[in-house]
Amino acid sequence: MAQCVQSVQEFVQDSFVPMVAVLCSEEAERVTRKNNLSFAELLRPFCRLTSEGHIRDPNNQMQVVKNLRICVNNVATSLNTASSALSPAQRRMLNEVVLSCQPQEGAVSNVITAGDYNLNFSATTPWFETYRENFLQSMPASEHEFLNHYLACLLVVSSTESGPVEQFLKLSQEQHRIQHSGEYTNPKWFIPNTLKYYVLLHDMNEGDEQRAETVYEDMKQRYGSQGCYLLKMNSRTFSEEVDEQIPDPWSQYLHRSNLQNQDILDDLAPSVNSADCENNISTAEVDCHQTTDKDGVPNSLESHPLQLDTVSTSGSLYTLGAVNTEPKKGARDPESLPGVSGSHGACLTLNDHDHIRQFLQEFTFRGLLPHIEKNIRQLNDQLVSRKGLSRSLFTATKKWFGGGKVPEKSVSEPKSTCGLLYPPEAPELQIRKMADLCFLVQHYELAYNCYHTAKKDFLSDQAMLYAAGALEMAAVSAFLQAGAPRPYPAHYMDTAIQTYRDVCKNMVLAERCALLSAEILKSQGKYSEAATLLIKMTSEDSDLRSALLLEQAAHCFINMRVPMVRKFAFHMILAGHRFSKAGQKRHALRCYCQAMQVYKGRGWSLAEDHINFTIGRQSFTLRQPENAVTAFREILTNDSRQTATQQGAFLREYLFVYKSVIAGNEVDLPQLPLPCILSSATRIYFGHDRRLAEGEKQAATHVSLDQEYDQDLAAMWCNLEEQLVAASNRGIVPVNFQPTQCCLNSQTDNLRYPLAVVEEPVIVELTFRNPLKVSLALSDLSLLWRFTANAVSPSETSDESSITNEETLALGVTQNDEIVTTEVIQEFQMDPEETKTARLRLLPHRTGQLNIVGVVYNLATSLSGEKAPSTEGQQTLDLIVVRGRQDLKIQGPRLNQTKEEKMLVRHGPDHRLDPIITPPMPLMEVFFLQFPTALLCGEIRKAYVEFCNVSSVALCGLRVVSTHPDFFTFGSQATTPLSPSSTENCSAYKTMVVPPQSNWVASEMTVSPEDFSQLSGVMEIPIDGNTLQPGESTQLPLWLRGPDQEGVHEISFLFYYESTEKGLKMR
Repeated sequence: MAQCVQSVQEFVQDSFVPMVAVLCSEEAERVTRKNNLSFAELLRPFCRLTSEGHIRDPNNQMQVVKNLRICVNNVATSLNTASSALSPAQRRMLNEVVLSCQPQEGAVSNVITAGDYNLNFSATTPWFETYRENFLQSMPASEHEFLNHYLACLLVVSSTESGPVEQFLKLSQEQHRIQHSGEYTNPKWFIPNTLKYYVLLHDMNEGDEQRAETVYEDMKQRYGSQGCYLLKMNSRTFSEEVDEQIPDPWSQYLHRSNLQNQDILDDLAPSVNSADCENNISTAEVDCHQTTDKDGVPNSLESHPLQLDTVSTSGSLYTLGAVNTEPKKGARDPESLPGVSGSHGACLTLNDHDHIRQFLQEFTFRGLLPHIEKNIRQLNDQLVSRKGLSRSLFTATKKWFGGGKVPEKSVSEPKSTCGLLYPPEAPELQIRKMADLCFLVQHYELAYNCYHTAKKDFLSDQAMLYAAGALEMAAVSAFLQAGAPRPYPAHYMDTAIQTYRDVCKNMVLAERCALLSAEILKSQGKYSEAATLLIKMTSEDSDLRSALLLEQAAHCFINMRVPMVRKFAFHMILAGHRFSKAGQKRHALRCYCQAMQVYKGRGWSLAEDHINFTIGRQSFTLRQPENAVTAFREILTNDSRQTATQQGAFLREYLFVYKSVIAGNEVDLPQLPLPCILSSATRIYFGHDRRLAEGEKQAATHVSLDQEYDQDLAAMWCNLEEQLVAASNRGIVPVNFQPTQCCLNSQTDNLRYPLAVVEEPVIVELTFRNPLKVSLALSDLSLLWRFTANAVSPSETSDESSITNEETLALGVTQNDEIVTTEVIQEFQMDPEETKTARLRLLPHRTGQLNIVGVVYNLATSLSGEKAPSTEGQQTLDLIVVRGRQDLKIQGPRLNQTKEEKMLVRHGPDHRLDPIITPPMPLMEVFFLQFPTALLCGEIRKAYVEFCNVSSVALCGLRVVSTHPDFFTFGSQATTPLSPSSTENCSAYKTMVVPPQSNWVASEMTVSPEDFSQLSGVMEIPIDGNTLQPGESTQLPLWLRGPDQEGVHEISFLFYYESTEKGLKMR
């Protein structure tokens, strides 16, 4: 069990205190109402006595009474008989006090390390202590015990009455009528001759003090100086502006008093609609609560929290959309009930507080304790005088017929005598009455002996209710005895609980017995026994009680010498479930969150799914949609073992909650968990898709997204590019040379910012994975980007100068096309557990820095999970469509150069999604015509190559390099026919260009192998003017010579060209 503010001895003592009734005249009530309090409420904060009292037992031994508290209540008569269960009003009152007591922010918490578990949970459970206190104080008076029967009655009259003595006489007669007329079953009185204590109330601002003193002297003559008291109060006049701040000790008592007042009103008027008797807690406490109907409170969520399979939507969050989580306004305004709002004790000074405290001490020490002492002596004398004949004869009869000793540890097939009632003068009841009196004045040894004797008599008569009560109090008395002369008889308590619950069917008394025994066992370090006892007391008749006891059992498991962490978590889950059924949503959410610490990341996937699902639902019900979204995300992102139907239910719940979160705030798109994006597999391609073929033309292949990345091939292209760059740069490779990379992936060098050309597309290939066993329907899929125009350097981009398409795409509108055109994929279907790629395009129209930050899309699912055929035979879908985003965050390669980097895990940057948009640059396409697929060794064949400038910028410096430079050579363009015939194609001649003359003819000569021998692998391509204008194309003959070695030869060409405009970045 959790730590409590009180010690176990204080708790048990305060559970059973002397009861005092109050009867006031109307004038006296008016005087106390000036302070917004009744007379009983006025006394309540001062009912614990600070000084010691003394009594003498029947043996004339002095007994000290320490830290005594008395309970003062107004007399409330009713005809209701004692019930074995709490009334609906009492259940509602207990539910309200638990509802109003929530964990405080920053409260003390326990941090327990058990093995590899680090748990953080609340050290105290004030809601349980509040419930326990209110439960014990709201217990109905019973015939089988006298502990909560009234011992005395305060008769209160104001000094301003015309005849105070006559008023005292009327109140005394009224008390006598209530007790002895037989008209009322409640309240119950301890003994026939109830102590009457006469209190004269004097208002210092109204009455005549001299007259009050005179009346008081007359009272002392009539009732004796120990039977009356003059209480002076209201020494200060009430005003709105009070100079002196007087403490208000009443507030902590009045909430409970208000609920109990309502309880009484409900009992007096049972025909009133329960909807008219709603929450009576203050507005500040009600604002954050929801009304429910378990344990007497209306409940709006009727689905079973453990029934996760929501194929039918009756228990899903869709039905909660219309739930009003605001508290209902009761028909009776709480403000109209006494002592709920406003200041209390406004007319009282600190001296008046002292007068009240002194009055209670005087009443207790000079009136109540002597009265109890006298009755203990009288009862003892009666029992001694009767004991000789009746008890000895009775005992002899039992011995003769073998009655002997009745086993105490178990109840063996008792007769149905739990309804047996003794007459008031029965000697067995006189023993019980004496035991209760001794217990109330802390004479526990004598109380134990009396309880033990009564227990034997009750068991002999098979009066099981009486026997269980005697067993219970005998165990408590044995525990409270100073010096502990005997061990705590836990088996007494077990027998009492079993009898109350199974024989007498009285769960109220069984619960009280369990609460006392569990606290005692906990104080002795017997946490396992306490937990077992608490778990046994859970049942279906009260979800609130079961929830509280299961939570305390969980605390017992975690507070054991060797903490039982998993039992703690399991019983926290059970407690959360019962809290949820009882309508205590906040407490349910707290229990599930505490249990989640144990199950998270331990491989208990199904348990995690259940907890997260419940946390999501409870958070949504409590209007915490952000927490609900987080919990549902956990279900969908983890590798789930749920069935497809269950995953579909989870997904629908998530989308419903998600949609409620973004309602009215479509600009800021939250993150969607589905589908998963494999960020490291993201590939980016810069440039147009090349034309593959046009008629008889065969396009030169280029790097594309359809090709798998080959590291050896990439190294070969890099080597060829270095040769070209060196040839164009006087044979020297620049220091800052970087190879051209048109397609970036996880294996390329992404440490620097890539270059993209304005008006040329940037294609991003994303890999999506659907982890669920249900299909996902994505639509309006497009990229999110941020653009900064003409930044000095990529690192200097700022959000203020950036332009983004997030706001427009969030609304589903495509804008900013004048900066970057964003392609949208209208539909993108993903099958269960499928991995699928999507290629998204951006077309930049301005130069600057482009950052691709994420992807935005609509995610949809069906409410029913599957398509349902309509009456017309068509397919209909009831869809929930939400719009969200996922950010693209690519982790760079791990750094492993320095010692520090080797010791730590650090990753370098990856800039493949951050291209720099450059001004227009030339773009050339190459086509081969009549290119042979097979050659004989040494065979020379003629083909044609066509160069097309498809950009808006002229290009020059056309060069080519090949892995086999002796494989080809170029002919001249001047005399080459545009459409070569087949004979020319097979000719082994080359055309020579000569200076033009008047009668010139083309001369021909045989091509020799030496013409194919190149001094360098780089060859300049002869085109007119060495320049190719935008949109122009040209053809050149290409002579091919078969290699001297047979086999399959793969020959690669790399063409190089530059822009005619200087100062641009190299192509």
